[in-house]
Amino acid sequence: MSENQKSPSPSWQPLAYAVVLIVGVYIGLKTGGGGAEGLRMVSPRSALNGVLDRVEQTYVDPVIREELEQIALDAVLEELDPHSLFISAEELAALAEPMEGNFEGIGVEFIIQRDTLMVVAAIPGGPSEKAGVRAGDRILTVDSVPISGPDLSNQRVMELLKGPRNTTVVVGIDRADSVKHVLLRRDRIPIHSVVCAANLDGERGYIKVIRFAQNTADEFEQAMEELAAQGLTEVIVDLRGNGGGYLNAVVPMVESFLEEDDLVVYTEGEHVPRRTYRARRDGRWKDWDVAVLVDESSASASEIFAGAIQDQDRGPVIGRRTFGKGLVQEEFSIASLGALRLTVARFYTPTGRAIQRPYGGEVAYGDDYFERYERGELFHQDSIITADSLMYTTPAGKIVHGAGGITPDVFVPLDTVRWSSYLSDLSWSGVLRDAAFAYVDAHRADGLASPENREWDRDVLLAFLIDYASDEGIAPVGELTDEERVELADRMTAQVVRNVAGEQAYHAYLAQDDKAVARALFWLDNKADVVVVDGRLTLQQELN
Repeated sequence: MSENQKSPSPSWQPLAYAVVLIVGVYIGLKTGGGGAEGLRMVSPRSALNGVLDRVEQTYVDPVIREELEQIALDAVLEELDPHSLFISAEELAALAEPMEGNFEGIGVEFIIQRDTLMVVAAIPGGPSEKAGVRAGDRILTVDSVPISGPDLSNQRVMELLKGPRNTTVVVGIDRADSVKHVLLRRDRIPIHSVVCAANLDGERGYIKVIRFAQNTADEFEQAMEELAAQGLTEVIVDLRGNGGGYLNAVVPMVESFLEEDDLVVYTEGEHVPRRTYRARRDGRWKDWDVAVLVDESSASASEIFAGAIQDQDRGPVIGRRTFGKGLVQEEFSIASLGALRLTVARFYTPTGRAIQRPYGGEVAYGDDYFERYERGELFHQDSIITADSLMYTTPAGKIVHGAGGITPDVFVPLDTVRWSSYLSDLSWSGVLRDAAFAYVDAHRADGLASPENREWDRDVLLAFLIDYASDEGIAPVGELTDEERVELADRMTAQVVRNVAGEQAYHAYLAQDDKAVARALFWLDNKADVVVVDGRLTLQQELN
C-alpha cells in the first residue's frame, strides 16, 4: 500500500475478511486443495472481480476498490515466500536509486542540526562541489524559500534539492555569517557500492562492498587494480551488512578469483530451467589469496560470493553465519501501479547447497536474528544449528552446510561492548553522528585535513561526545567501563574522520582495530599452515 493511501476503515474489516476468503479459495483451487464442487465451477478470477464489482456498486459505506484489491494482493503474496512482494510506484523509484548506482540532484551529503540544513560534504564531481559548496555551509533558502525551522525534515530537503538533470536551483548559503546565493544545475550523482579500498600493511588490501548494484563489478575491478598497483597480492573482501542485489553484479566479481570453467552458482525453479554460471576465463585475480568477511546481515548476492569462494576452496570465510536468502526474484511491471517482485528460482552454490533458510508454516521468519541471539549463536560457534542431512564436501574435502546461510570457516563472535545500551542509544538517536559533525564544525579553522596522518586526541573527542550527548538528554547508566570508553572514543574518532576525509578514510580507520579483519590477517599470514582436518579448515599450529 502506498504511503498516500488511507488505511481501510475498521468498519471494512468483515469486508476485508471476505475478500481474503475469496483469495484463499483461489489459492486452494490453484494448488489442488479440496473444496465444495460448487466452488470449483466458478472461475476464481471472475469470482473476485464479481465480488468487488458488487461491493463497489451496492455496499452500505463508501469503499475504495484499489484498497480492497491491495488486501487481496497482500493475501496472495502472504501465502508464498517472505521475499515475494508488490512494490508501489513510489517505493519502486526510491529503491531503484541505490541499485542503479546514481540519482539526480545537486550532490551534497547533509545533516539537519539545530533546525538548520548543514552540508556534511559536497560529493566529488557533483554540481555543488564544482560551484564551491563545501562542508560546514548552512543552506538557508532554496529558490528563495526559507527551509530552516522546526518543521525541516529529510523528506522536505529531498523534495527541494532533488530533481531532473539539467534543471536549476538557487541555494542561499550562510558561510561565516554572510549569505551567498549559488546557482546549481542538477546532474546525475553517483552512488558507490565499493566504499573503501585500503592498503592495510603493505602486503594485504581491504575492500568494503555495501551492495551489489549495476556498477558494483566495475567499481570492484577498479579497487582491485588500485591495490595491485601498490604491489599487493592478498585481499580481504568485507561483505558484512551487505544485503545483496543483482546476480549479474556478483558473478563477474567471483569469476575474477576463479579459473576458467569453475562453477560460480546455478539457479533453478519450478518454471525456470537450470541456469549455470561458470568462470568464462581465468580470473585476473585467481592467484591472489582472499578472505571474505560476513555476518548475520550478509544476504543474497553476498552469500553467492562467500559460498563460491568457500566451495571452491579459494580462501576462508570469516565471521558469523549469514542471513540465509537463497531465492531469486524477477520483477514484473504492473502498469503504472508499481511492480511485482516474484520469487522464480533458488540459487545453489558450487557444491549444490541451497542457502535459503526455512520459511512458512510455524516458522517465525522475521524473528531469526532474535532467535540466534537468544540461542547464543552470535557469541558461540557451537550454537550454530546445522543438519547432518545437508552437508556437502568441497574439492579439498572441507564439509560445508546448506539450508540456512553460509556457516563461516572461522568464527568471530559479536562484540557485546560495541552494542552496549549507551552506545546503541547514541547511534540510533543520531547523536553520535551529530556530535562528530558539531566537533568538526567547531574546529574547521584548526586544520583538520589529512586525518590519516595525524594523531587524534581520543580523550578530547570522548569528552566532547559525552558532553554533547548529555545536552541532548542521553547519559550513561552508571560508570563507563574501560572497554566502553575505548569503543566510544573509537566510534567518535571514526565519525570525525568520516566528516573530515570521507567514506574511504572512515572504513579504513575502522579496519585498523577490527577483530574480524585481524582474524583474516592472521589466517592470511599463516596460509601455508592451513589444512583440512575432519572436514574443517584448520591451522597446523592450532593442532599442536
